[in-house]
Parts: sequence; structure tokens; C-alpha cells
Amino acid sequence: MSGIFDTHAHFDDEWFNEDRDTLLSSFCDNGVELVMNCATNPETIKSTLNLAHRYDFIYAAVGFHPEDLNPLSLEQLETVKELAVKDKKVKAIGEIGLDYYWKEVPHAKQIEFFEAQILLAKELDLPIIVHDREAHEDTYRLLLKHKPKGVLHCYSGSAESVKPLLDIGMYIGFGGALTFKNNKKGVRACEAVPTDRLLLETDAPYMAPVPCRGKRNDSTLIRFVAERIAAIKDDTAERVIDICNRNGRELFRI
Repeated sequence: MSGIFDTHAHFDDEWFNEDRDTLLSSFCDNGVELVMNCATNPETIKSTLNLAHRYDFIYAAVGFHPEDLNPLSLEQLETVKELAVKDKKVKAIGEIGLDYYWKEVPHAKQIEFFEAQILLAKELDLPIIVHDREAHEDTYRLLLKHKPKGVLHCYSGSAESVKPLLDIGMYIGFGGALTFKNNKKGVRACEAVPTDRLLLETDAPYMAPVPCRGKRNDSTLIRFVAERIAAIKDDTAERVIDICNRNGRELFRI
């Protein structure tokens, strides 16, 4: 059986400054096999790549998050392209997407960057890691238009909306939110996703699962998400972890 593949984390975040190396060094002994660390802006691209080069089990996604776009121009995507081409630890373009909850970045700029990064990923034959918060319609429209490879991170859409995404080959990521007591929509969506398209994730340090909700999240807590998916799918947590590990390796070519 394979260990945990956390397909979405931010271990370069300041929340881990005091004990980052101790925590990451403990992962192997705690069943964590692989981590995809996701950048969000030029600064975190650097820190994400630093982590990926220090730890064999950490891989990198590079890209610009919708919340971080205000100081950026499309020309800066050339740096993303250069790194994705030359650095073998880069396995995806991400974290990219749309976030209409935050009002600081105009929707038009978010859409412009999201579409440009989708096209860059297709040019480089890399998957994308998609952030979608309160922007389902525009997110799905662009994905269905361009049909990239990738994953919908922390999926928050409906069971009905997931089918067209599966039809174009997207994977669906579930994390701590699936364990929240009133997340019936998430349970229905999970029921609609076949096991060969599921990915496990944390979004560490955020979104810790029950019974650790409100605390700092890390990859060792994915087991609670796996147990929730296992209950939904009438399976075991160990098999869910194993299947999702294989799914992640297939998507990211690891």
C-alpha cells in the first residue's frame, strides 16, 4: 500500500517557520510519502522551489493565485514558464484560478491571468491546480473551453457540475472541508466522483479536518479526510489513500 500523497499544501507559509524542518522530517515515519507544494506569487515560487530542492518527497507547482495579481503583469508569466521548463521538480502550473470572494482584484484581471496560465500549462504539457471560490460559472466556462489537464482544488461545486469536469479529464481534490458536519453538498459531490479521479489534499496550513478544525493543518491529518471518503464510498481509508496516491502520481507524472 502507498502512503499519503498530499496534492496541495503550502509548507513555505510562515505558520511553519518555527518547526518546519522538524515537521517535514517526521512525515516519512507518519505515513506521508509525497507532497505537492503550491506557489501563489513570485515570492512563494522561490520558497516553494527551495523546499522542493531540500526534500526529495516535495514537488512544486508554480503560478499566480487570483488574490495576488494586483502588482503583477502578464509579462511576469515568462518567469513561470522558464522555471517550469528548466526545473525538474516543477510538476504543475498552480495555484491558479478565480476568487470572487475577495474584491480587491477585478474579475477581468483574474480571468485574463487564469486563461493565460491555462494556455501556458497546455503549451508546456503540464497539469493545472485550480482555485475556485465563489466563481464556479467563469471557472467552469474556461476549463470547458480549453480542456486542460489538472485538478479542481478543494472542490466546492455541486454533484451536477462535476460531471462535465470529469468528462474533460479533470481530477477533483477534497480536503478538510469534506469532514465538516454540515457539508452535505461536498458529500454529494464526492459520491459523484469515481475513485480513479479523486485526490487527497490539505491546503496546509489551512482547512484542518474535524477533529482538528481551527488548528494548523498538515499532511499527517489527511487520514481524517481519507476516513470520510471511505465512509462515503463504503471502502477503507487505507485503500482511499492508496488509490489517491496513484491518481496523483498519474496526474503529475511522478
